[in-house]
Amino acid sequence: MNYDDLRSILVEAAGTAEGVDLASQDIIDTDLYGLGYDSLALMELGARIQQRYGVDIPDEEVTELRTFRTILDRVNSSIPATP
Repeated sequence: MNYDDLRSILVEAAGTAEGVDLASQDIIDTDLYGLGYDSLALMELGARIQQRYGVDIPDEEVTELRTFRTILDRVNSSIPATP
């Protein structure tokens, strides 16, 4: 999964926070709560990641993954490598 994949899933799950430019990877380390997303948005994001990638991130864990980078690291470390 890359930044654009994750951004797309977040927008599908919770929309775009007002005044936030998600197209720029400059915000990869910005706290998602600070960007206007809440725990429900992150739980929906986690559910959609599980549907698409088969990576189960429990609700209590996904709400602690507060940046794009931490979510990407968590998902990519759980996806089996393809030969």
